[in-house]
Amino acid sequence: MTLLENIIKKIMDNGVIISKEKLTDSVYKIEIESEAVKTMDFVPGSFIRLGVGIGKQVTSKKDMARSYSIWNINKDQNSFSLAIATHSNGIGAQWVKDCKVGDSVYYKTKRGKFTVDNSADSYLVVGDLSALSHLYIINRYLSDNKQIKSIIYNKNIEELYADINNTKPFTFFDIDENNPQAIITQIEKLMPNLKGIKMAYIAGDSRVCIAINKYLKKELKWNSKQIKTKPFWNPDKKGLE
Repeated sequence: MTLLENIIKKIMDNGVIISKEKLTDSVYKIEIESEAVKTMDFVPGSFIRLGVGIGKQVTSKKDMARSYSIWNINKDQNSFSLAIATHSNGIGAQWVKDCKVGDSVYYKTKRGKFTVDNSADSYLVVGDLSALSHLYIINRYLSDNKQIKSIIYNKNIEELYADINNTKPFTFFDIDENNPQAIITQIEKLMPNLKGIKMAYIAGDSRVCIAINKYLKKELKWNSKQIKTKPFWNPDKKGLE
């Protein structure tokens, strides 16, 4: 064990995998039990840095951890769930393919700005497979009286799984990656239906996040406070937070 691995284990919380389920050909559901869940200051939209590189031969310390959204949390059972896609074929994808029930894991809870916000009346939700679990939990924690319109896309709709409660509250679209114009066409159809104070959650491919953010600001004159974006991946980068 390297010195870096020892340090990571000391500063991270530890847990055990108690369930592993293949949701689609490219997505696994992982449930982790951890005593640290008891005191976790959880906000819907939080994520973890998971030590997927511990015990592996990695070329960079950046490969020691990957970020995954907390899809569901159960404080009564001291557990939380993740949905991990394998499209990248990177170290995280290999980890989830290889991991087994009973394996120990090390993680650190993180909170960014892409969290639940009930201050608007209506919401536009746009994302791809990589962001689906994150958008699902935000949707579940928005108040029941909120209006929510969604564009969840993938080039293969069959890979888009149901939420943790087996519902499908979002509208799925068969759209290739990095095709913002096709998404904007759908947004134009939805906009007349959004009422009151509006907010957007845009997540997934960083190229699409940038394009949709620009469209909302330039063409629809939305201000920055109305738009929440979170890039989950970029074809030229790895290990995005």
